[in-house]
Amino acid sequence: MPAYKILIAGAGLGGLAAAINLLEAGHDVSVFEQAPQLGEVGAGIQMSANAMHVLRNIGVADQILNIGVKPGAYVFRLYNTGEEIQRFALAEEHERLHGAPYVQIHRADLHEILAARVMALKPDAIHLNHRVAGFSETETGVTLNFANQPSASGDLLIGADGLKSVVRQQVSGVVPATYTGDAAWRLTVPIERLPKGFMEPVMSVIMGPGKHVVMYYLRSGKLLNFVGLVETKDVQEESWTAKFPWETLKADFTGWHEMVQTVIDCADRDACYRWSLHGRPHISKWSTQRVTILGDAAHPTLPYLAQGAVMAIEDGAILRRTLAGNSSIPAAIAQYERNRGDRTRRIVDQSAGNRTLFHLHTVEEFRAAFAKRDEGKDRNTWLYAYNPLTVELV
Repeated sequence: MPAYKILIAGAGLGGLAAAINLLEAGHDVSVFEQAPQLGEVGAGIQMSANAMHVLRNIGVADQILNIGVKPGAYVFRLYNTGEEIQRFALAEEHERLHGAPYVQIHRADLHEILAARVMALKPDAIHLNHRVAGFSETETGVTLNFANQPSASGDLLIGADGLKSVVRQQVSGVVPATYTGDAAWRLTVPIERLPKGFMEPVMSVIMGPGKHVVMYYLRSGKLLNFVGLVETKDVQEESWTAKFPWETLKADFTGWHEMVQTVIDCADRDACYRWSLHGRPHISKWSTQRVTILGDAAHPTLPYLAQGAVMAIEDGAILRRTLAGNSSIPAAIAQYERNRGDRTRRIVDQSAGNRTLFHLHTVEEFRAAFAKRDEGKDRNTWLYAYNPLTVELV
C-alpha cells in the first residue's frame, strides 16, 4: 500500500478520528485547525456499536469506557404523565447483538482522548490557528491555502471542517442552510443537585406537542445531560455557545412532567444554551481527484438519531480501507464516496423523520405511532449492525 502525505482541514471529532486511522495505516498526516487552541464545546454525545468498533480499533475504547456511561435502555415517555410507551435494551444486549458497547460521553472528553492519541502517534501532527481559505490541485498533488498562514501541500486533502466547510464549498458549491423551525436547548446538571435516584441509568426521550427532551448521564454518572428540542419562530444563530435566558427555557416546558421540571429547576441559570437548527440538502458530489470531505461537511444531520459524530467516525475508517485497497488516490476516493453516500443519506433522512415522530400533537397519536413502530428493531437491523471494519465494500 502506498504511504501518502495527507492534509486534514479541521480538528473536530471526525478529523481527529480520521487522522488516527490514517496515521496507524502508515500515512504522514497533518491536521489544520482554525482555533488558536484545541478544545470542544457542547455536552453529551452518543457512541453506538458502529462507532465503537472503530474507536476500539484505534486504541481509545478503554479510555472512553472509563469515563463514559453504558445506558441500560432507550426509553420513550409521554410529556405529561411520564408514562413509558416503548423501550429497547442497550448495555449488555447492544453489545451481544453488535459486538461493541453503546457509550454516552461528554463531547469534550472524547475530543481530548482523540487529540491525545493523534499526538502520541505524531507529536507535531496538529497545527492550530490555521484558517482554511481554499485549495488548489494538480494531477500529482494538492495545496491547502490559509487566510493567515503559509500554504501546505500533500497528496490528499480531507475536508473535516464542519457545517460551514470551506472545502465542501469549493468541491460542491454553496449548500444553503434553511432554518428547520426547531431550536435545541442544552445544559448539564451535576447529579448531587438532583433528588437521589432521580432517573435510572437509561436514555430517556420525553415527547410532546411540538417538543421533546432527551436526558442521559455522563462522566461515570456524575453529570446529567439535558437536550430540549422546541419548535419556535425565534431564529437565532447556529451556534453551540449561544446562551439564552433560563426563564425562556422554563416557559418552553410549562406543563411538562416533573422529571423535566426538576432538571430545569436544578440547572445553572447562567449556563443554558440554545442553538437554532438548520437543515441542508444532500450533496451529490463529495470529491475531486485529490480532495474529499467527511462528517458534517459531507452529510450534516439533525440531532434526532444520535448519529452525527458516529457517521464521521465511520467515514474515517472506510477511507482508511479504501486507501489501502486501491493503487491510486482518485480510485480510493471514488470508492469511499460510493460506499458512504447511501448509508449517510439514509441516516440523515431518518434523523429528520424522527423530528416528526417525536413532535406529534396528542397522546393518542404517540400511542398509535409507537404501537406500529418498533424503534429498537429498526435500529438494530441496519443502523447499529453496521461495522465499518468489516462491511463489504463495493
